[in-house]
Amino acid sequence: MVLLAAAVCTKSGKAIVSRQFVEMTRTRIEGLLAAFPKLMGTGKQHTFVETDSVRYVYQPLDKLYMVLVTTKNSNILEDLETLRLFSRVIPEYCRVLEESEISEHCFDLIFAFDEIVALGYRENVNLAQIRTFTEMDSHEEKVFRAVRETQIQEANAEMRRKAKELQQARRDAERTGKKAPGFGGFGSSGMSGVSPATIITDSMVEPEKPRPAPAPVRPSGSGKALKLGAKGKEIDNFVDKLKSEGENIITPSAGRKPSEVSKVLQPPVNTESVHLKIEEKISLTCGRDSGLQNMEILGVVVLRVADDKNGRIRLHINNNDKKGAQMQTHPNVDKKLFTVENLIGLKNPDKSFPLDSDVGVLKWRLQTTDESLIPLTINCWPSESGNSCDVNIEYELQVDGLELNEVVITIPVPSGVGAPVVGDLDGEYRHDSRKNILEWCLPVIDEKNKSGSLEFSIAGRPNDFFPVNVSFVSKRNYCDIQVAKVTYVDGDSPVKFSTETSFVVDKYEIL
Repeated sequence: MVLLAAAVCTKSGKAIVSRQFVEMTRTRIEGLLAAFPKLMGTGKQHTFVETDSVRYVYQPLDKLYMVLVTTKNSNILEDLETLRLFSRVIPEYCRVLEESEISEHCFDLIFAFDEIVALGYRENVNLAQIRTFTEMDSHEEKVFRAVRETQIQEANAEMRRKAKELQQARRDAERTGKKAPGFGGFGSSGMSGVSPATIITDSMVEPEKPRPAPAPVRPSGSGKALKLGAKGKEIDNFVDKLKSEGENIITPSAGRKPSEVSKVLQPPVNTESVHLKIEEKISLTCGRDSGLQNMEILGVVVLRVADDKNGRIRLHINNNDKKGAQMQTHPNVDKKLFTVENLIGLKNPDKSFPLDSDVGVLKWRLQTTDESLIPLTINCWPSESGNSCDVNIEYELQVDGLELNEVVITIPVPSGVGAPVVGDLDGEYRHDSRKNILEWCLPVIDEKNKSGSLEFSIAGRPNDFFPVNVSFVSKRNYCDIQVAKVTYVDGDSPVKFSTETSFVVDKYEIL
């Protein structure tokens, strides 16, 4: 083996992070690193030292050393090239070259080290490839997050429904003069898995103030009566505590009316027996100088047939895409029919599409580095001004006909420096001191609202405000691929169908 271990250590030989590429005990590597400073002669400008068994190839990093431990018969020129790559990786994950920063990002460094060396030999990779490999998404993690998000949304919807029932019950109780129910009903409705913060933030709506009622006659006796409403006081105290910690609580006093809370839920889609879902996801990575590193659009047409009499059908595709999307049909779909006539039909026209199941009949993919195809450009300009930074961030919609809803532009801010001072602003903003982020919220971005800007000042340095993340949803797809109509195979008569179109963000990051 050529490379035995790679480590970042102090000038005294204390290992901060070390990655061994061969079978080696902890005592052995700690002993090698402890002996390393003693072998370095004073006043000499070498890049390697040797013992009877190993060779140390090193590079100073301020108060630290990047050290490679190799065998004596390794190629010194290759070792030096590998050392330079290791030394360039460290600043990618650590802002400052200090012991505490190295310890905090130790696992990120180890993952990067594994991309450089495998089984003691260097891989043919560069810095950009290492960054790409370590940032690659996990499909299993995406599925888990999607399932978890669905569960949370369902739980929130159930809580909102329960809160409305409780409000109505309280109003009815006030009219009839009966005792109003408390908030204890959440536990019995299967909501025990949701945290109190989620309940209060997402579904808490203050009821109307009850009318004053005559004081009840207190019975004689020394026994303590059950205190009604104590649960409500505990919730109020909890809300006050969350507000003091910087949590945003949705209440009428916070500027949102009760009628507006219900608008968060999307109305149900009226589906026919033939229902089509046209879904697109965008994954985009862009540099802070507006240079597009990668953009990928993945789209799919999903068919669901609920009635067996509508199983033998064909979809007429209207393809107005001019951006160069590559299309692919399901293996059971007649590809020649689609290529010639833009029709989606089964290879065997006597067969029917499966009932009550989602079938992806057509998918497409667009991958580009053309900056003119970016749907929404984000420019962030932080400039230092004394001990603080003036940040100017602006957006611009580049694709005509596209409408983006619920746009949230998330900018990281330094921790422990107070709230930002916001100047000019289009839309709204939220500062979350617990997550150290500033969210710029825009309900709609379309042709009438193509551009906007936000200015704020806060203590920090320019690099503190990256990466910027963007999220949005849209009911218009990006590649303009639609289903024009649905017809029967026999007779070519039209079939009534419903369509649901969505364009969402998988990843939208400005580094």
